[in-house]
Amino acid sequence: MAAPSSRIASIDVARGAAVVAMVVFHLIWDLGNFHYIDPEIPYTPTVKLFGHAIATTFLFIAGVSLVLAHERRNGWRPFWRRFFIIAGAAALVSLGAWLAFPQAFVFFGILHCIAVASLLAAPLLLLSWPAAAAAALAFGLAPLFYSDPLFNSRWFAWIGFPTVAPLTNDYRPLAPWSAALFAGVAMAKLWKAWALPAIAAGVREGPATWLGRHSLAIYLLHQPALFLVFGLLATLGVAPSAGHSGDFVEICVARCEKSGGETAMCRDICSCTAKKAARGDALASVADEIARIEILNAFARACMSERR
Repeated sequence: MAAPSSRIASIDVARGAAVVAMVVFHLIWDLGNFHYIDPEIPYTPTVKLFGHAIATTFLFIAGVSLVLAHERRNGWRPFWRRFFIIAGAAALVSLGAWLAFPQAFVFFGILHCIAVASLLAAPLLLLSWPAAAAAALAFGLAPLFYSDPLFNSRWFAWIGFPTVAPLTNDYRPLAPWSAALFAGVAMAKLWKAWALPAIAAGVREGPATWLGRHSLAIYLLHQPALFLVFGLLATLGVAPSAGHSGDFVEICVARCEKSGGETAMCRDICSCTAKKAARGDALASVADEIARIEILNAFARACMSERR
């Protein structure tokens, strides 16, 4: 008898579909960031809900995968191997985001949440499904009943419970986001006897399974690849539509506010940035869109330093 596969195709298909959705989501963000579409589109409720749904899916699948991996392999070595791979990838994301966007770098995004929530879920792998369901309920509902300014700092914001969301490009704190992973653990334990084998039996290998099995690599590489594409477009002179440029200060303030910044602070920094850019027509000779964004980011950092 052949040994059972260490992977289930249906899980890889689900993860592959989430990967495709993630790339589409980030493409929308990049199109807005480089002004190829209205810069406000990525901030609309529909697009934000799309992003939340993708994050929930990844976390839920991670919880299901924890249970399956634990029960199909002996010992805890695979668990720790998986944890350190994800934690290392999360550190790479933070480093890359800090280099590109130091004022809004990713200090606790989706990969960070998966890594830490997996540690919290380890004891749940030894218990029955109601324990994981209770953990999901507790972490999911806790932010509705408690918040404190203490958690506004990046040192504690990763736990959850802030009164003002931190300025970052991806924020998935343990409360409430780890609830999705715990729910995946609970569901896998509840369904493992009948539903999961039935689902797995009807799924064949294909492109979606390949995407699912390489989801981490795709996650790490797709944004640099998209930025490279937009850089090449700028080099080739494929400029964004002028009709989407909008008023810089108002767009800047709107983005800052939606990222958790206070209105007064956002307007001061955005106005200061616009003034610095206007002095000597600093951007007039800069055709590359990425270079223009980097110059504006440098001006914004200087304005934040001056404001302190």
